[in-house]
Parts: sequence; C-alpha cells; structure tokens
Amino acid sequence: MDLSFSVLGPLAAHDPRGPVALPGPRHRAVLARLLVARGQVVSVDALVEALWGEPRAGAVGAVQTFVGALRRALEPDRPPRTPSALLVTEAPGYALRAAADQVDAWRFEAVLREDPFVERLDEALGWWRGEPYAEFAGESWVRGEISRLTELRLLALERRAAGLLELGRAAEVVPDLESHVDAQPLREEAWRLFVLALYRAGRQGAALAALRRARAVLAEELGVDPGPALRQLERDVLAQAPGLTPPSPLRARLAGRAQELAALAEAAGHARLILVSGEAGVGKSALVTDFAARLGRTTACGTNPDDAGVPPAWPWTRILHTLGQPVPPRERATDPAVARFHWQQAVVARLADVARRGPLLLVLEDLHWAGEETLSLLTAVVAEPMPVLVVATYRTTDVSAALSAALGRLARADPVRLYLNGLSVAAVAELAGKDGAQVIHRRTGGNPFFVKELMRVRDVRGDLPDGVRDVVRHRLDGVSDDVRAVLRKAAVVGADLDPGLLGDVTAELEIAVNAGFLVTNGPRRFRFAHALVRDAVYENIPMTQRRQLHLSVGEALVRRRPGDVSLLAHHFLRAGDDRGVGYARVAAERAERDFAPHEAVRLGEAALAQGPRTAEVLMGLARTTAITGSLAAARRYRGEALDLAGADLASTRRVLTAFDVPGVWTDNDDPALARRIADAAGRVLEAETDPSVRARLLATIALELRSAGGAHAHAAAAEAEELARASGDPALLALALNARWTQSFTRAGLAPERGRIGAELVESAGRHRLVTFEVLGHLVLVQARSALADFAAADEHAAAADRLGEQYRLPLVAVFTEWYRALRLAVTGPLAAAEAAYRSAAVRLAGSEMPGLTPGMPELARQCLYRQHGRPSTVDPIAERPDLFLELSACSTIPDTRAEAARRYALLTPAADELAGAGSGFVTLGPVAHFLGDLATMLDRPATAHYRQAAEVARRAGAKHWVASAERAATNAAR
Repeated sequence: MDLSFSVLGPLAAHDPRGPVALPGPRHRAVLARLLVARGQVVSVDALVEALWGEPRAGAVGAVQTFVGALRRALEPDRPPRTPSALLVTEAPGYALRAAADQVDAWRFEAVLREDPFVERLDEALGWWRGEPYAEFAGESWVRGEISRLTELRLLALERRAAGLLELGRAAEVVPDLESHVDAQPLREEAWRLFVLALYRAGRQGAALAALRRARAVLAEELGVDPGPALRQLERDVLAQAPGLTPPSPLRARLAGRAQELAALAEAAGHARLILVSGEAGVGKSALVTDFAARLGRTTACGTNPDDAGVPPAWPWTRILHTLGQPVPPRERATDPAVARFHWQQAVVARLADVARRGPLLLVLEDLHWAGEETLSLLTAVVAEPMPVLVVATYRTTDVSAALSAALGRLARADPVRLYLNGLSVAAVAELAGKDGAQVIHRRTGGNPFFVKELMRVRDVRGDLPDGVRDVVRHRLDGVSDDVRAVLRKAAVVGADLDPGLLGDVTAELEIAVNAGFLVTNGPRRFRFAHALVRDAVYENIPMTQRRQLHLSVGEALVRRRPGDVSLLAHHFLRAGDDRGVGYARVAAERAERDFAPHEAVRLGEAALAQGPRTAEVLMGLARTTAITGSLAAARRYRGEALDLAGADLASTRRVLTAFDVPGVWTDNDDPALARRIADAAGRVLEAETDPSVRARLLATIALELRSAGGAHAHAAAAEAEELARASGDPALLALALNARWTQSFTRAGLAPERGRIGAELVESAGRHRLVTFEVLGHLVLVQARSALADFAAADEHAAAADRLGEQYRLPLVAVFTEWYRALRLAVTGPLAAAEAAYRSAAVRLAGSEMPGLTPGMPELARQCLYRQHGRPSTVDPIAERPDLFLELSACSTIPDTRAEAARRYALLTPAADELAGAGSGFVTLGPVAHFLGDLATMLDRPATAHYRQAAEVARRAGAKHWVASAERAATNAAR
C-alpha cells in the first residue's frame, strides 16, 4: 500500500516514507469529510457547509485551493498536470477513491465481518489511537460516523472477551470486562460476559454481586429489569449449572518427564526464573505446557519467532495482550536510552498490576532466537520483586551471543536450571509401543519430536528416513499439491501464522492439522507443530518460489497490516523487492527512536545490503553501532557518510551534526578519520551562522582532535561551551562540556577542573535524562577523584556508572569501571590480586574496539604496578602530551640533566596533591609529591615537605606501602 489513512484517533496519513505532512486545519477537515463519505461524491456546497456552516464569498475558491494542496501532499510523486486518481473531481464536487484497505476504520469493519479470532481482534483494536475523527468531534457532519465506529469498537471488545472465555482464559479477561462495564453500564452483553468470566475464574460471590449491580444500574438508569439472557445467567449461577463451565481440554500424557515435572513444581515455590534448556525437539515446550496446566496460575506465553521482521520485544507484546494489558506507548525523550528504560518499567508495572490480583506464570519460548530488547526486558522483569514466575526455554545448540550475555546477567536472579535429555527406552515405548522401541530409541536418541515423526512414517518394511528434516520432507511428499502449497506459504509467513495472509484455504489447513504439520490453539488460530517442521518445509522450497512467496505475503501484509514495517521489510527484502529497502529504513529509524539499537543495526544493514548507500542510513548505523559497542563499524560508517557528502556543505553539515556519542578518552581511535571530520567541520563552520549548529561543529572539532588539537581545539571547545550555554539546550551543553573535557589537559594539576566538568555533566544530564552523558560525567569523576586520591568518591561514581550501564545496556561502561577497580587494587590491595584484576580488565579491553586506548595498556599497567610495589620494573618512556597521562609521563623516568629536572619540577608542582597517572582511571605510579621530592633532591632544593605531602596523599589513598616509602624519604631528607 502506497498510502494509508488513520481516522481511529486524530486524522493522519502515512506513506512508505513515514507520516504525511497534511496542511492546515481546513484542509484536514476537507479530507475528513471525504473519508466520512466512504468514496461517495461530496458536493462543493456540502464541503463549504462543513467548513464554515453557511455559504460565504470566496468559499468555493478556497475549497479548490484546499483540494489542490491535499493532492500535492497525498500524491507528491504525481507528474504535473496529471489528473489525480485518488482525490478526484466529479460533479458536483469531489470524492476520495481510497481502497478498502487504505483506511484503518474500513479495515476494522472488514475484520469484524470475518468472524475473527482473538489475536486478529487484538490486532484490529490496536489500530485505535483515541476517539475516531477526534479533532472534529463537535462537527455535525461526523457525529453519526463517530457513534457508529464507537459502537463497532465496543462490539469488538465483547467479541474478544467471548473468544477468550471460549479458550478457557477467564481470569485474564476479568480486568478488561470490569473496566468495560464501568464505562458502559447499560450494555447487558458486557454484564453477561463479566459475570460469566467471574464465575469461570472461581469467583462465584463476585459474579452474584455483579449481577445485583447490573440489576440496580438498569433499574435506576432505564427503569427496566435485566433481559432474558442476564436473568437466565443469574439462575444458572445460583444453581451452579454445569453448562456454565466449559469442558477442560484433554491433555495428552507427558511420557517420561515425571522427575522434571516434580523439579519444576518444587522450584515454583521459591524461584523467580526457571531456565529449561536442551536440544531441538527434546520436549521443552511440551514440558512447560504441561507444567503450566498443573500449576493453575494465570498464564501468558510469548514465543520468539525464528525469523526477522517482528518489532523489538515482540514476545512481551504478546504476553501483555494475553493478559488484557495494553502495550505502553514509547515516550519520546532527548536520550532514547531513558525512553527505553521508562518503557521497560511501564511494562513491569503492568505485569505487577496483574500479579497483584493473583500469581502469574509467564512463559518465554525459544530464547535462542530472542532479540536484545526481549532479553533486556526479561532481566528487568525478574529483577522486580513481585509474584511472577518466569519459565524460559532455549536450545543449548543455538545459544546466541546476546543470549549468552543475558544468561550472565540473569545469573544474579539465581535461576533454577533444568536441562532436558532424551527419553529413556521405557518412555519411548510409552509413545511408540514396545515393538521397535529399542530401534527407534537408537535412531532418535530418545528425542520426543523425532520419535513421533518416525512413528508417522514407519511402515511394515521398517524403512525409516535418516534425520528429522528428512522425515518431515518424506511426510510432505505424502500430501496433495494444494496442501503442500499452503504449508509452504505458511512456512514463509513465519511462526505467527495469520490465516488471512494465506487466502481461503480452510480445508487445506484442516488437512495439515490432521496430518500433524500444524496444530490449533483456538478458533482459526494455527501454528506449526514444531519449529523443526516449519524449518524443514521452508528449506524444501526452491529459491525462486521462496522469493515469490515472500512477495505474495508482503503484498498481503500491505493490505492487512500496513503499519507493520519490520515485517514488511523482512518479506520484501527476502523477495528481492526494492520496497523492502524503504520499509527497512523506516523500521530502523523507528527502532532507533525506541532505543532498540541492535534491531536498528540489523535493519539498517539490511537496507544497505540491498539499496543505495545514503548518508542518512549510514549515520543511523554510525550512531547505533557506537551505542551497541561496535566502534570499528561506527567509524567505518561515519567515514563513508562523509565520503558521500563530498564537497557539498549542506550534506556535510547533516553528517557532522548527526553524531553525538560521548568520548571519554583523550586519544582518538582513528586519528586520520578524526582529522578529516575536524577539517570538514571547519569548512562548514566558515559559512555557518546558526549559533546552535556552530556550537555543535566547534564541539566536533575539539572532540575529534582531542589531545592532538593544540590551541585550535582548545579555542573551539571554549567557544562551543559559550554558545551552548547561551542556547539553553541541555543536550548541546552536554556535548560542549564533553569537548571542553577533552581540552582540559593543557597543564598538570587540572583534576579539580575536570571534576567540576564531571559534576556539571552528572547534574545537568541527570536532570534532563541524557543518560549517555550522565554516564560520561560519572566516568570523568572516577578519573578526577582517583587523581586526587579520593577513592571513596571514585567508588561511588564507578558504581553509579555501572548501574546506568547495566540499566540502559551500555556495554563499554564496564571496560572503564573494571580498569578502575584494578587500579584501586593496585593502590590498596595485595599485589597478586591487582595482577589478576589487570589481567581480567585486559581481556575486556581487547574486545572493546578502541585502538586509541588498547595498545600497550596491559604492559604499562604491569610496569606501573611492579614499580610502585618495589618490584623490578622499568616503565617505558611515555611521550609527554596534553592528555590523561601528562603527570605519569613526567614521573615515569629519571631526568638525565638538571635542566630537565627543573623543567619537570615546574611542570609537576601544580599537581602536587595528585597521584601520577591515576587521572586515567587505569594506572598510577603513586603520589606526584614523592617525585617532586626526588626532583628537589636532584636540584639541591628542600625536599622534606614534598615527601610529607606524599605521605598525606598516600594516607588519603589508603596505600600503606606509599606511606612507609614517603616517611622514610622524609626522614632521610631531614638529616
């Protein structure tokens, strides 16, 4: 679909590029009036009346102007003087010839005509964003349409509730129905469903109370008694009529898992998280399903699909829908990390609200396919103290890097881990019978799925295919061409099987269910019997046909779910259709706004792989790869975007101002690229007059040149700060303060100044929810307070940085805090413990993709550690530059001339109260004052006071070995 209209809320229009900028309020009223007419011609007189209420001079010309502007907005690519095929002129006025699937209200009505299942109703109700035609609610011409659509929505809510009751999910639907009867107390069907849900949830007293309340409301408001349906329900509830409780679905006996079920039941009494793992087909889902039925809690399940194209945290969306909870809206914040955190907390709050009514069981299936957002939210949920048990399953053979990292984080929740092995021979015999059980067990290793598949194809000759996929393919050959075609298209659709995307194939779906390829989980709800079945069917589709099927599914999605841009991108990209690139770009931008950077990276890279390499996509990737820790990729994308901009100043300006990732080290990771960026910023700056843009460009120059920028970079940082403060923009000020920090190493002894910068960053960024810059402020304070030997304060800031890094999933924070803690041990702890800490920190640093920081750091740390503890070591000379190691470089070697000693004495004197090198947060050689004492001795100057100051700094740091060394030196100097 090229264009879609949304009227279930404020009027809006969208095309593949995103929201359409509709003109002014009267233009919007014309469009709304035409949409209300549903394709019928609306006369110019009727439009005039809708806009002004009565005829007036110039009104007809104004209407023509409004129509022309709307045509340009809705059809921007229509050639000049070509008649519009959408907003057409037809006597005596105009008509909007939109297709039935282009307007959300029309699609909503079509869904209700389908006799839809619950998930389809959930999807359709999700299109509602408020009162229909909200901005025109007071207009007479739209009042009837608003009433009609509102009534349809209420009908959909009641159909959804009835569907959930039919599925045996009464407890889940009670909260929604309670809100519904509160809002619509005169709807008897709502009361009937509410009473029935209460009764089936085991709340007979509440059901009778609801009936009394319904009777009172109807009598008071309408002066009538309840209708026949409510009166009959009241009699049935009082009599506890058997017909009120639907028969429970029979559960197939789970062979050979009594021990595992007992372990799960025991764990449910104390655990917050149970991790069930094993190979594909070993029965993880079957075990958890049986356990959930036995546990008897309100249960919601979310499955991670094995294909791309679903929105971030999709399984949690499904869980919320199952529990009757709306998905919290994604707020807009200056820092997307903050918006992501608050969204996660909103999800947790909604789960906690449901859990207060009774304990919850949440099932997350197939974590090995889970995205970063799903795993991050899992961590947040299990960290919250509430009566919620989460059971998660994953394949041990397919553990992703994201899952591996998440399992490490989840270890703090002390999860119960259950690994499933294959079934025993006896259990296989229960499934397959004693005859042949030994052979089947040997062929399958007791894998239950493989056992069942072999049972389906076993014949009298005992001719069994090898491998589970071969088994499925063998069975696929036994069905008709029509059923095989439907299964192939279903495999392309993916794990969430929407029958509406398959066409009118009810008979074929039923055959596929009977043949064991599909299973039903509610009216008109289908899924593959196992992911392995879907995999085998999908892999068996020839490549050309696979592309055609993805194209067909994509076209169907455009008609049914035009806003599902991630899924549209997935199918059109797989089909090799250029539309996939546009959808991927839109989906990537949406993921970045919602702070789902890993998903944004995946989509952006998909757009680049198949479409043109634009600066916008490249800079989006530069930002998101930097946030996810892939710094080398971020540098590469940024450089390529700069290449694309070329000599065009406007394009270069957009590239330069689209990147605001903080820097916390004084050496740049790619000096050549940094120089190119700084030079480009200088060229743009010459012609730039906007103060805010100038501030950003100046900050970019200082940040890119860093310690190599000299007076030019220092002046740029100062001017950037001045302009940023005048702008009143907190994000711009944070960037300028970051730039100023990179230029605060022009002389020794500036740790207090850097501490003030860090404190302002923490305060301002924290107040304005700029998380990445708040983290930067804490790390700057770790460095500054370490330099001043105030390790108690540095510890607090390191802990704060770690909390934010974990909360907002900022992977590089731990690189700096782990090195700081190694430094801390180097100062106060045993030598062996410090050595071990440095080795561990070096491993993390090696994978950080920060070449400006990595070279030689582990060896420098070892040399400094040994030297300050009196072990044989020679610290290699360090080039003296205005950076984090300025003081360390001056203390690392013994001067070979009196002139050099005097120069260093003058350089180090302002830093007399600091620790040499500790301002890096990585290494130190000890108190600067001790080196000043040594230099004073070489220069025949008084040294005792320096050594005494060194002892005081050492006491502040808690370093007994430094105290003893300084006191000995002071005693010797005093003789």
